[in-house]
Amino acid sequence: MKIEILTVGKLKEKHFRQAADEYLKRLQAYTKIEIKEIAEEKAQDPVKEAEITQIISKEGERILRQLHPDSYTIALAIQGKSFTSESFAQQLDQLTTYGKSHFTFIIGGSYGLDPQVLKRADLLLSFSAMTFPHQLIRIFLLEQIYRAYKINRGETYHK
Repeated sequence: MKIEILTVGKLKEKHFRQAADEYLKRLQAYTKIEIKEIAEEKAQDPVKEAEITQIISKEGERILRQLHPDSYTIALAIQGKSFTSESFAQQLDQLTTYGKSHFTFIIGGSYGLDPQVLKRADLLLSFSAMTFPHQLIRIFLLEQIYRAYKINRGETYHK
């Protein structure tokens, strides 16, 4: 199985990079995983609504260019489906059983994802109805993918 994470923006804070690197290292034992960082559009403060729409659209175009046609695409979105860790693990396992071997997770930038990206996704995934920084969501996602592998293999993992 191959997993790609397309994410708008870079991890600038050292502690976020360290956490992401730790989960990437752990995941190497289970799968091939790659993070592709998409350039984040710059904006002038205060940002106007019309400018936000343009930012989301430009970032969306960059994301869509990176998607592989055969990849099962999961976009992280507040309006998406919520899972427990166990049901998320089961969902990934079931998709793999039915022939999916390439997964792409998409994390939008500060203003979210373009509607065209959401439309292209096979699944919209929500970690919470709350809003989190996209840098932190990357860590959440890596941890949940790692946890899913541990669950699916019957291996112990801290609670």
